Amino acid sequence: MLKKQLVLIVDDSPTTLNILTSCIEKSHKVKVATSGVECLEMSEQLPQPDLILLDVTMPNMDGYEVCELLKSNPLTASIPIIFVTGLEAEEDEERGFLIGAVDYITKPFSQVIVRARVNTHLTIKLQQDKLNKMAFYDQLTGLYNRHHLMDTAVQKVTTAKNNASSLWVLMIDIDHFKMVNDNYGHAIGDQVLQKVANTLQLESSTMDLIARSGGEEFIILFDSCEGEEAVNKSVGLLDAIESLNPNDINITISIGMAKLEATDKGFDGLLKRADDALYEAKKNGRNRIEIA
Repeated sequence: MLKKQLVLIVDDSPTTLNILTSCIEKSHKVKVATSGVECLEMSEQLPQPDLILLDVTMPNMDGYEVCELLKSNPLTASIPIIFVTGLEAEEDEERGFLIGAVDYITKPFSQVIVRARVNTHLTIKLQQDKLNKMAFYDQLTGLYNRHHLMDTAVQKVTTAKNNASSLWVLMIDIDHFKMVNDNYGHAIGDQVLQKVANTLQLESSTMDLIARSGGEEFIILFDSCEGEEAVNKSVGLLDAIESLNPNDINITISIGMAKLEATDKGFDGLLKRADDALYEAKKNGRNRIEIA
């Protein structure tokens, strides 16, 4: 059964809120806000709305201003906005579309039109979310994929250099993973990969960026993490995987670590040094950490 999507209705009129809520509450979850400020606050809270019905004419902060602020915030920019208005001039509609609205609903309301347009844009949002998941996430493990990691890592390197903050990259490889596939089959190998990925997530903080690089390799970025803390966190990962024993199979990992240096021109050089350190970890016996 599909989870109901969340619609945030924003209007300073209790009557309008009640009418719009009654149109869609049977099919969707509904939250209401009575001002632009409240809308901005609620849009950032989890769970975020999948769609916003936004009144144009509100006191203090009108719908156009709210829409511009939502679209300029990376946390809320992807939320589709339908303007709710009594204004019917073409220039009003054009202004709304230019700043990022996806549709207009004009007063007085037709319940059929409200439901149809809400359902249409929620369906589009659901499809976009699925495409984004396919584009950014590894389908087997649910971790970010290498493509997303490389894009994000470039930004993190720039931020770390500008703020003179630390950034560590870890290259992680499951030791002797080919033997798992050869001895137990690829279905069990996939389960092992999923359990290792889940453990890496559980043992990492929400600030860490974790991706499956491909095969049995993973990459983790420790952002704003100093040397001793980074090493301790890496040791924790090593120990957690060694004690995991997925499907009653003894699994260990090797880790290569590298810290962003002033001489690094970008992420590629930092990643290469971590990869070289991983090679040393495997050459020196595996189930260990080497620091570039």
